[in-house]
Amino acid sequence: MNKKAFLTLSLILGLTCSCFAGENNNLRTMFLNNQANIMGINIRTFNAKDLNGNELIDPDEESGNFINAIERLDEIKSLGINTLHVLPITPVGKLKALGTAGSLYAMAGFDEINEQLVDKNSNLTPLQQFKKFIDEAHKRGIRIVIDLPSCGAYDLFIRQPELFIKDDKNISIVPTDWTDVRLLNVGTNAKLNQDVLNAHKKFIDMIMAAGADGIRADVATIKPYKFWEEIIKYAREKDPEFMFLAEASDSWREPPSKYAEFTPYNELLKSGFDGYYGSFFNLKDWSAKEFIEHIKFNTKLLNSYKEPKSVIMSFTTHDEVSPIILHGEEFSIMISWLEAVLPFNPYSIDGFAYGDGYIYPWANGKAEFTQTDDDTYFVHRGKLDIFNFSRKPGFNPNEKILENFKQAYKFRADNIDLISKGEFTMLKTNDENIFAFMITLKKSKTSKNLQRVVVLGNLNFKTVKGDIVIKIPRLNRKSEVEFVHGDGSLKIHQNKLMTSLTAGEIEVVKIDY
Repeated sequence: MNKKAFLTLSLILGLTCSCFAGENNNLRTMFLNNQANIMGINIRTFNAKDLNGNELIDPDEESGNFINAIERLDEIKSLGINTLHVLPITPVGKLKALGTAGSLYAMAGFDEINEQLVDKNSNLTPLQQFKKFIDEAHKRGIRIVIDLPSCGAYDLFIRQPELFIKDDKNISIVPTDWTDVRLLNVGTNAKLNQDVLNAHKKFIDMIMAAGADGIRADVATIKPYKFWEEIIKYAREKDPEFMFLAEASDSWREPPSKYAEFTPYNELLKSGFDGYYGSFFNLKDWSAKEFIEHIKFNTKLLNSYKEPKSVIMSFTTHDEVSPIILHGEEFSIMISWLEAVLPFNPYSIDGFAYGDGYIYPWANGKAEFTQTDDDTYFVHRGKLDIFNFSRKPGFNPNEKILENFKQAYKFRADNIDLISKGEFTMLKTNDENIFAFMITLKKSKTSKNLQRVVVLGNLNFKTVKGDIVIKIPRLNRKSEVEFVHGDGSLKIHQNKLMTSLTAGEIEVVKIDY
C-alpha cells in the first residue's frame, strides 16, 4: 500500500494523521543518532489512582488508562524523556494466568485494545482513546513505541489453536517458565506460517493507524529472520521512519524452548531492526574492565553494518530488579549519569527516576479480588508490576535520585553533539573496580580545539577508593574545566586528574581546550 492510499484509508477509518505519523515521524533517525531518551511505561499503572494508599487499585478506584495517562505527559517531558515505550496494550489472558489482572505479555488478541486500559467514563472507543493518548504525546514532542508480545495467552490458544506449536501429543508448548503463555507457530525461514504473519500485520495496522512511531519486539530472538524481514518491510512501506527495537541481547545464547527458533541479536540487526538491548543490566556484576570492554564491543558491532544501527542502555527495565535494591541510591545515580554520557540511547523504566524499589506490601499474598483464575497477587520482587492493578510507579520519591536524573538528562541534551558524535577512549586506572573513559569532539572540522567529557566511577559499592590518578592528554592550566557531577574531591595537577571515590560514586567532568 502506498502512502497516499494509507492516508486515505486512515481518513475513512476516522483517524486523523498524528503529529509524527507517516512522513513527519522522525523516531528512527533520532534513535540511530542516539537521541531517543526512552522510558518504559505500563499504562495499567502509569497514572493509577490509589486513593486509600494500600498500593493496590481496588474495584472502586481508577486504574491507569489511556485518558488519565495524558495527565502525566508534561511531567515525563520535564524529566528529559522524548520517547515512551508502552508495554503491551493488547488484551491479556485470564486462564492459567499470573496475577489478578493477568500479565501484559499474555496476549489474547492481535488487533484489539486491552479493555483494562480504557476509561469507562469516556465516550471515545478504545481505539480512539489509544489514539488520543498518542496525539497528546506527539503535541509535547514525545514519540510512542508500542510493545509487541512474543507469545500468545492460553485463552488465545483455546480460540485459535492453529496459530500455535504443538508437541507430538498435540499439546501446546510452554516456553521456559512462562507458564501463562504458549509458543506461536511462526514457521521457519524456509516456510513462514502465513496465518501468524498476517495476525502480526493486523497488529501493525492497528498501531500505525493510531499514529504510533515504532515497535519494541518482545523476545525477538524466537522468531525467524525471514519473519522479521517481512514484518519490517511491511511497516516501512507505510512509514520509512517507523522504528524497530529488538528485545535481544548479546548475552542470550539459546531459545527458551527446543521448539522455538533462535535468531541471535546480530542476525536480527541484519533483518532490519534498528537496535537491540545491550547487556548493560549486567553492570551490577561487572568489573570496570568488563564494563569498558562492553562499550567497545557495542561500538565496534554497530559500526560493522552498512545501515546505521544503535542500542539501548538497558541498565533498568521491567525485567530487572530495581537498582536501589541491588546497590542503593548511589547505583541509581551512577546509572543516570552513565545514561547521560554514553553514546547510545538512554532507557529507563517508569519509577526509576524516583528511586522506586517496586516492593509491594501485598506481594504474592492471597488476593481479595481478581479478574483472572489466579487468586494470588503474583509479582516479581523488586520489579515493576505487570501482573496486577497496582499503584503508579514513583511511590515515596527519593529526591536525590530524582534531582540527579533531571540534571543528567539535561547535561545530555546540552551536550548531545559531543556525546553522540565524539570519539570514545578508555582511560587507564590502577584498580579493577574503577572505570574511566573520555569522549572527545573537535569543535569544528578545521579547528584544533577540543571538547571532552571525562567520566570516572567506582563499581565497588562497599569500599571508598582513594588516590586515583588519571592522565588526560593535552590537559593543562589553560584548559577550561567544568565539574559536572561529583563530591568535589577531584583536583587537577598538570595533565592529571586526582580524586577519591566513595562507594558507588561517579564523577563527570567537561573540559574545553
